[in-house]
Amino acid sequence: MTPTATPPAASSATGAAAPTPVELMDQVAAAAAAYYRHFAALAAERGLTLMQGKTLSLLREPRPMRTLADLLACDASNVTGIVDRLEARELVRREVDPADRRIKNVLLTEEGERTVRQIRVELMSSLTGLAQLDEADRHAFQRLLGRVFPG
Repeated sequence: MTPTATPPAASSATGAAAPTPVELMDQVAAAAAAYYRHFAALAAERGLTLMQGKTLSLLREPRPMRTLADLLACDASNVTGIVDRLEARELVRREVDPADRRIKNVLLTEEGERTVRQIRVELMSSLTGLAQLDEADRHAFQRLLGRVFPG
């Protein structure tokens, strides 16, 4: 009996070998780094640090301080300082959670909403590749991202 040959690497329509998972991860990392460099520059134009800008962008809905710490992957005491500085600039405010008075929720003020909206508009104007994807490609991209980064 003849041993089964190992199948050749998958190839694209151009005949090139498919990228390895390591090459894909490097490309994702490079894309994320470019995105955050641009995001940090836009935040800085508004006198914000990267972490302050990220915090504002996470507040599409009121969030508890603990949740912000988890989403930002930092210590809760760090989030307290970030929120203190954003609150001093009247970009966010803290409110007691109506369901649990021990919890403080952080939410955007009108000025905070305006700031986040400006940053997002400028980000999207520079990410023209996303806007150029047709509906099917956007669905495919979202599905693939969900498979690679579930949850």
